[in-house]
Amino acid sequence: MAIGRQNGPSALVFSRQALMPVDRSVSQVKAIENGGYILRDSVGTPSLIIMATGSEVSLALAAANVLGNSVRVVSMPSTSLFDQQPDSYREKVLPSSVENRIAVEAAHEDFWRKYVGLKGKVLGMKSFGESAPGNILLAHFGFTLDTLVGMAEELLNK
Repeated sequence: MAIGRQNGPSALVFSRQALMPVDRSVSQVKAIENGGYILRDSVGTPSLIIMATGSEVSLALAAANVLGNSVRVVSMPSTSLFDQQPDSYREKVLPSSVENRIAVEAAHEDFWRKYVGLKGKVLGMKSFGESAPGNILLAHFGFTLDTLVGMAEELLNK
């Protein structure tokens, strides 16, 4: 799908990874230009927010399905664009009152600390240089449903 705006980014994206397609509403597709948006909302105030980008979004959605209706999933395709949004929009997507947060990113985890806060967690990488098929590397680095659900349960049970 091509997404664009006048004088802004436009992309047609394909992946060689076996990614699960994610259905999005028209308003969610439009919200992509904001850099981050609510992909799956909680019922009521979220007890946990899981943020993800790219191929990690399907893992975040799977974990939210296991954890229940109190979990919000935020897709964050561009933190640069998200940071440019008005405070009111950023607060709507990532309410400061919700301190239980997890960012899932198959890259270095330090970048996500500003979004998860002091009490949040990041499922990310601490090292580089491994070589293997993608599914083996993801398991090696802990990008599994069991790991993410375990992190979430630890936050929720504090």
